[in-house]
Amino acid sequence: MPTPSAVDFAAAAHAAIDRVTKEQAENVVRAAESIVESLANGGIVQAFGTGHSEALAMEIAGRAGGLVPSNRIALRDTVLYGGRSLDSLEGPDLERGTESAALLWELTAPHPADVFVLASNSGVNGCVVELARLAKENGHPLIVITSAEHTARVEPKHPSGLRLRDYADVALDNAAPYGDAVLPMAGGGLACGISSITAALLAQQIVAEVIRRIEESGGVPPVYLSANIPGGDAHNQELEARYAGRIRRTA
Repeated sequence: MPTPSAVDFAAAAHAAIDRVTKEQAENVVRAAESIVESLANGGIVQAFGTGHSEALAMEIAGRAGGLVPSNRIALRDTVLYGGRSLDSLEGPDLERGTESAALLWELTAPHPADVFVLASNSGVNGCVVELARLAKENGHPLIVITSAEHTARVEPKHPSGLRLRDYADVALDNAAPYGDAVLPMAGGGLACGISSITAALLAQQIVAEVIRRIEESGGVPPVYLSANIPGGDAHNQELEARYAGRIRRTA
């Protein structure tokens, strides 16, 4: 059996991208429509993911070319704003348990019109599922990005026995296989995770569709410029001022 190579991973990534683009097109449109409605009603996008799925929240909130009315929720918010000790971030318990979700909800203080975008490859860890439950309990639209194959093969860690996708208004499959990794190794096992690439693709496809709909309706999309080009900071700060106290921009 050949060992994994860069070319092999590129081929696997292209295949996953093609699959997501084909199979999730309808769900991308549905997600975009939900976000457009939220923004029109004065809402923002609340994005959250734990572990490597935090990369999805970073794709949604606070990046060049992205939507300004967006907020990244992170587990470290419980330390930065919630008074918990730094030690509490160590190990997997914070992600797998449910107790931090209530504090994250309190710290986020979502506006009634906000829409949530939550990502988890496994879709079963307690914190993200509990945050999804809180979002739906409080009447918020919920968009979920997860691996349909992986989540179907693992047991939920939430006391309800439910998975992240069970709460979703729109559930997008990131096409990652069980275990996420895609390349077989000569000595057995698999290497090279794919979910970050396909989740980023879905995030940017959704943003593109949101922008298209706003422009087609005659509006001006509130989009970030790179802070590293002339005028970028001034442009971004002017737009961010519209959402003062509702969006956080931490390192």
